[in-house]
Formats: sequence, structure tokens, C-alpha cells
Amino acid sequence: MRPYFYPNVDKSRLFELEYIMEKSGHTRGSTVDLTLFDMKTEKELDMGGTFDWFGSESHPDCGGNPETGEYRQNDTITAVQFKNRMVLRNAMLRHGFKALDSEWWHFTLKDEPYPDTYFTFPVRQIF
Repeated sequence: MRPYFYPNVDKSRLFELEYIMEKSGHTRGSTVDLTLFDMKTEKELDMGGTFDWFGSESHPDCGGNPETGEYRQNDTITAVQFKNRMVLRNAMLRHGFKALDSEWWHFTLKDEPYPDTYFTFPVRQIF
């Protein structure tokens, strides 16, 4: 997995850099990882990087200012890729989510119903 997801980050730093959380909102249904999909082309939009890539290229501020949406010329992502990230980010923020500083695809409900609860229940295959 390292060559594909985090070739430039030492595994021992993944928690420190917040690419992996000890406890996650994913487990309580309050956090989602997502991207944009073009129904006409039947392809994901180009976001300038792959989902779950652990590196500075995945930060929402890579390529510009996510607060203003202003693109900053760089060697990492294009203006179109940054714009695609901002379309996703702005839609999620408008609909009650907050963003994570280290992943353009990661959003958590601002008003989580169970913010301090980590559920434990058995998972079983039903088919």
C-alpha cells in the first residue's frame, strides 16, 4: 500500500500528520470521503490526485486558498483541478459539513448527532 498511497511519508508519521485518525467520525456515520462524478462522461472529475493519497498534494490548500477559492499557480495541480476541489468543498460546506485540512475528499457533519460516541457492534455478512 505504501507505494500507492503514501510513498513520500514515513508510516510512523501518518497519525501525527492526521492522515489516519485513532478515532474517526466514519465509524459513527458522520464523516464521508467523496469526490465528484460527471454523469455525462461517466467518469470522476479530475481532482489533481487520487483518493486517500497521503501527501501535501491532497491538502485542500494545495494550489490555492480554499477560503477564497483563489488559485495559485504551482507545479502540483492545475487551475481546473483546484476549481473541481472547490466545487466539492463549497457544496459540502453549504450543506452542513466541515472540511479536514489534510484531505480534499474528507468531510464531517458540523452538528454530529453523536460526536463523542464510537459504536462497537458485530458486522456480519447477510447474503
